[in-house]
Amino acid sequence: YCEAIDEQLRKAVKATGRASMVRGAALRALSMAHFICGTDMSATNSVLDLCEAACAARFRGEEVNPTLRAIALDCWALLSTTVADAYIAGDELGGAEDSGRGIVILPLLQECLNHSSVELRSAGGECVALIHEARLNLGINDDEGENTTERRYRQGSWDGTEWEVLMDEVKQRVAELSVESGHHMSKKAKKEQRATFREFMATIVDDESPSEVVSFRGGQLTLNSWREIIQLNFIRHCLQSGFQIQLMTNSTLHAIFGADGNLLSTVETMSQLEKRLIMSKTSQAAKAADVDLTRRRRNRTNMKNHFLNSDGDDL
Repeated sequence: YCEAIDEQLRKAVKATGRASMVRGAALRALSMAHFICGTDMSATNSVLDLCEAACAARFRGEEVNPTLRAIALDCWALLSTTVADAYIAGDELGGAEDSGRGIVILPLLQECLNHSSVELRSAGGECVALIHEARLNLGINDDEGENTTERRYRQGSWDGTEWEVLMDEVKQRVAELSVESGHHMSKKAKKEQRATFREFMATIVDDESPSEVVSFRGGQLTLNSWREIIQLNFIRHCLQSGFQIQLMTNSTLHAIFGADGNLLSTVETMSQLEKRLIMSKTSQAAKAADVDLTRRRRNRTNMKNHFLNSDGDDL
């Protein structure tokens, strides 16, 4: 499947004359295809190369729209969740030029954190959180990863490396964005940015693991790493309104997130016709609820206007 659509989607991404949203949608589709169906690591590396090229300030001799750059970073983060931590944050792969992919693009991510685009800053912060998490995981056994103090001073630390100064600057910038205020942003945008970067800061500055609970009809899903959170957010963006039903019934998503499909919801045992009859907005239950809501709304209106009717026959 990946081979069938790969070439056409790559052409769309590289077509600088197309709208940024079109190129971004093509890159998302390409990344999602390789994430779900890809089996060739060299092909995945090739898509990562394309993401790194598209998230730069200039691509093929032209400036890149910040929205496309943010999408490219989202796609890069998704595909990076499929490779080993050392491939992302290791620096002993054969020399400075063979450092992990995430380490190589740290200067680019630092530039993104200072960009005026909120979307690009958030995408860059998420990538830094993923890289830092991968760095912390290097050399930590399964039974040793809970102590924050130990995580900070062991093989996975940036201390004593050539990237220490850069990471200190990144940490300072992330901390600033977590409390940023000013008149150049709307109140809603500032609130969203502060909430987002507080989560990034917990990992990047305080070396704490993230935690996110996704509640849906039939159960809950607890995510305790940026790998899982990035995967879920990307899939949720692609599936839009169909995300919850797919999370309950799709065996591929169950395998990705390590969920037991039999425990998530009994909806999985329903046929397509049963789902349409019971869960659809046009089902009898939904229609009955709509009629009841209309009746109660009409009664409330009549009660408010009762003083206009002396006989009270409208009640």
